[in-house]
Amino acid sequence: MDVLSLLEGEEERSWQTQANCMGVDPDLFFPERGASTREAKEVCRGCVVSDDCLEYALANGEKFGIWGGMSERERRRLRRARALERRAAATA
Repeated sequence: MDVLSLLEGEEERSWQTQANCMGVDPDLFFPERGASTREAKEVCRGCVVSDDCLEYALANGEKFGIWGGMSERERRRLRRARALERRAAATA
């Protein structure tokens, strides 16, 4: 099983076929709490669709795993920063 097999939904995600993680053991992208994320992020580094992957994770509220080269904690920070930017733009 690969990472693509884990994804659900009916929207088209043709970008996934270009992902560096194709054929990589999905367990690498879902490390145990406290385990290193270095190897997974290394797979993501230089991936031509990492932005698409990250946006997919953000749009779908993925709470676990490495997506687009970011951990859940990093994605949470990014969501917060984007929310603050949206609020600032709305009040400007």
